Amino acid sequence: MSRLRLRRLAAASLAATALFAVSACSSFGEESPGAGAGGDETMKIGVLQFVQHPALDAATEGFKDALDEAGVQVEYDDQNAQGEVPNTNTIATTFASDGLDLVFTVATPAAQAATQAITDVPVLFTAVTDAEAAGLVDSNDAPGGNVTGTSDLNPVADQLALLAEIAPDAKTVGVVYSSGEVNSEVQVDLAKEAAEELGITIKEATVSNSAEVQQATQSLGDVDAIYVPTDNTVVSGIAALIQVAEQKQIPVVSGDSGPVDGGAIATIGIDYTKLGHQTGEMAAKILQDGADPAEMAVETSNDVELIINPAAAERMGVELPDSVTERADTVVE
Repeated sequence: MSRLRLRRLAAASLAATALFAVSACSSFGEESPGAGAGGDETMKIGVLQFVQHPALDAATEGFKDALDEAGVQVEYDDQNAQGEVPNTNTIATTFASDGLDLVFTVATPAAQAATQAITDVPVLFTAVTDAEAAGLVDSNDAPGGNVTGTSDLNPVADQLALLAEIAPDAKTVGVVYSSGEVNSEVQVDLAKEAAEELGITIKEATVSNSAEVQQATQSLGDVDAIYVPTDNTVVSGIAALIQVAEQKQIPVVSGDSGPVDGGAIATIGIDYTKLGHQTGEMAAKILQDGADPAEMAVETSNDVELIINPAAAERMGVELPDSVTERADTVVE
């Protein structure tokens, strides 16, 4: 068993915007500034991460590892928006004029900002639930522009089933999520569908920033359990949610492994290091082989694992059933 784990603002002129729009029509497979990268050539990559938390940090690490393994020499400009959408717009606008070879974005708000600001170099994303719904690509199968990447669409139905297995008497499940994150809205809709099949009612509470997580959790009232989607704003404030859950003795199941490390009971989730690595492999194809992002389908990961935190279960007054503990891939201690 394994163990878990702004820079200046540049305003683009109308003429420059028009130029970007025209250049976006060209084929990156033929004209990508980094095509054929190799040898002693150093690529400049801007990294725009929406917020710092374990899953997103792991994705960034995996991305860089993949490029290193592919022999691509890279100079990184690492920027973190600290969970603030205005910051993503500022960073993306700066990146648009920095002469970068590629931009790597982590989480939906970061990807949306880069997609709007940058049209003349490849933009890759990861930790995005539904790129098409987020307006990043024409379609997941045929992106059609300079943007593509990897999706972290998690097995929501399986996670709700896991919650029902851990708390079989649960009839009402609370979900706290950010009203500004499209990926979270997608997951809540999937959770409602799964809950209906299980005879469970979903009660929602929304936040606009991580400081509101505790109050939103308390506003759920007497729910029987809590489900935390892969919501970047909520996950960055997960300690406040866990505190309320422990006080009220409410079991928590999450959409990814980070909250389990932080005190949630369990998840069936993807490995974000591997997902980031997968995105890095896509970047290497663009930089080394001149691959065209417009023709590179959005990729997903089917590599999931069951992660449990028995100590968290005990603090929430839950006894994990043998059916869960015996098939766990990872136990957090």
